[in-house]
Amino acid sequence: MFKQIFVSASSACFEFVNKNPYYTPEKYRVSVNGVEEKTDRDTNVFSLFDLSPASHYRVTACGCTVEFDTLSESACVDVKSLGAKGDGVSDDTFFVQFAIDTCPAGGRVVIPGGTYLVRPIKLKSDITLDLKRGAVLLGDTVEEHYPVVPARVFIDGKEEVLASWEGDPYDCRQALVSAYRAKNVKIVGEGKIDGNAVNSTWWQTPKGRKIARPRLVFLNKCENVVFHGITGANSASWNFHPFFSKNLKFYDIKIKCPANAPNTDGLDPESCDGVEIAGCQFSVGDDCCAIKSGKLYMGKTYKTPATNHVLRNNLFCDGHGAIVLGSEMSGGVKDLTVSQCVFSHTDRGLRIKTRRGRGKDAVIDGVTFENIKMDNVITPLVINMYYFCDPDGKTEYVWSRDPKTPVDDGTPYLGKFLFRDIECNDCECMAGYFDGLAEQPIKEVTIENVSFKFKKGAKPHLPAMLTGVREYCKEGIYVDNVEKLVLKNVTFEGVKGDKVIKNKIGELVEE
Repeated sequence: MFKQIFVSASSACFEFVNKNPYYTPEKYRVSVNGVEEKTDRDTNVFSLFDLSPASHYRVTACGCTVEFDTLSESACVDVKSLGAKGDGVSDDTFFVQFAIDTCPAGGRVVIPGGTYLVRPIKLKSDITLDLKRGAVLLGDTVEEHYPVVPARVFIDGKEEVLASWEGDPYDCRQALVSAYRAKNVKIVGEGKIDGNAVNSTWWQTPKGRKIARPRLVFLNKCENVVFHGITGANSASWNFHPFFSKNLKFYDIKIKCPANAPNTDGLDPESCDGVEIAGCQFSVGDDCCAIKSGKLYMGKTYKTPATNHVLRNNLFCDGHGAIVLGSEMSGGVKDLTVSQCVFSHTDRGLRIKTRRGRGKDAVIDGVTFENIKMDNVITPLVINMYYFCDPDGKTEYVWSRDPKTPVDDGTPYLGKFLFRDIECNDCECMAGYFDGLAEQPIKEVTIENVSFKFKKGAKPHLPAMLTGVREYCKEGIYVDNVEKLVLKNVTFEGVKGDKVIKNKIGELVEE
C-alpha cells in the first residue's frame, strides 16, 4: 500500500509503506483517474505534477488506490505573461521577482519551460513557486551581482544573524533563492534551480574569501516550507541551507553537483526543528546531508539544537559522507532517525564528527540509523571526536590523546547511537571507526543485525579526518574511548585481522 504525504494546488507526493530501502521490490505503473502511465517506476516515493487546482484525483498503483483533492488557489501568475523571456540570455530577474512580489497570498507563481537567467531572488510568505518541466532558474555568473548580506544586524539592541558560513556569523553573498522569516511557502515542480557555478569563478577560489560564496537556497528563520520535485544543481557552495527554521519538508527532490566541486554539500539544516527528507536523491562534491547546529558562539548564544529530523527512502551518492552530524554541532543534535536509505560510492556512510571546543551544549543523543543498504562505501560507520577542522584544528588541543581534565565548557558529549539492520557491501577501509575523547568517551554504540563485506580489490584509505590516523584496508571495527559497545548479530566477510580492534573500551557485549 501507499499513502499521500503531500499535496499542493498542482502536485502530489506518495510513499509506499514497506521496509525496502529506497526502491520497491518490483517495478510498477501509476494510473491517474483510470489512465495508466506508459513508463515504469521503481522507487518508494513517487510524485505527480501538472495537476489542476481544486480537483479530485484517483491514483492507483500496485493494487492500491488513494483519492485526494488538490488545493485551491487565489491566483496564478505566469512570469512569461509579465515579460520574462526564458531564453537563457535575457536578464529575467525583474519579471520573476515582480511575479513573486505581486502574487497574492494563497497564489501560485508559474515558471514555464525555458531558461531564465536571474540574479538573486527572494521568496515571501503564503505563495507557491511552480517550476514546470524544462524550466531552469539559471544563476548569473557575475559575482558582484550577488549582494553582500551582513553577518548580523542589531534591532532594538538585539542581535539578528542574517548570514552564516560554516557555523559562525559571516558576511555572505546572497543566495540565488532565499527567504527571511517567511511562512507557508511551497516550491514545487519538475524544473531546476541551477547555480551555474560551473561557468563562474565561485569554485576557482573557494578559500580565503572575506565574503563567503552564496548558497543555492538559503532559508533564514522560516516556517512551514516544502520543496517538492525540483532539482538543485551547481551551487556556488552548499546547495540547500535551512537556518534556524521550523517544519521543513523535502520530498522527491534531486541535488546534483560535480564530485570535485568544493563545499557543495547537498542539504544542511542548521539549528532547525522538524525536518523531513523523503524520496530525495543526492550526488554532490561534499557531504550529501549534514545536520548542524553552529560553532561555539552560536551554540552558547542561541542554544538551539537540531531536533526532530526524519530522513527516509533517500538515495545518497558520491559525497564525502552520506549522512553527517557536525562538525558544527555546538547547539546539539537530538531525536534523529535515518531509515530506508541507500548509500552508494560515498567515502563514509553514517558519519558523526566533532572536536574539543564545540562546547558543553554540543550534545548528540537519541540517534537511530536503521534499515540501510550501503554499496561501495569506503568506511560505513564513523564517529570521530578529533575532527581537524578550523584554523586550530591541527593543534595539540584538538589532537591530544591525553585527557583534558576536568571536562569543561569546551567539551562536547556524544551519547547513545543505534545502528540496526544495515547491509554494507564492497567496503574498503574498515567496517567502523569510533574514536571518543579521553576525558569524555562516547557513551554507547549498539550495532545490531549489520553485515560488512569487503571488496576483493580494496585499497588502503584513511577512515576519518583527524591528526595521526593511519590508513586501513579491509579491517574491522576500531574502538577507542567508548564506554559501551554492543554487537548483536554482526557479521564480517573478507576482514583482515581482528573483527574488533580494541583500544580503550569500558564494556564490550557480543551476542
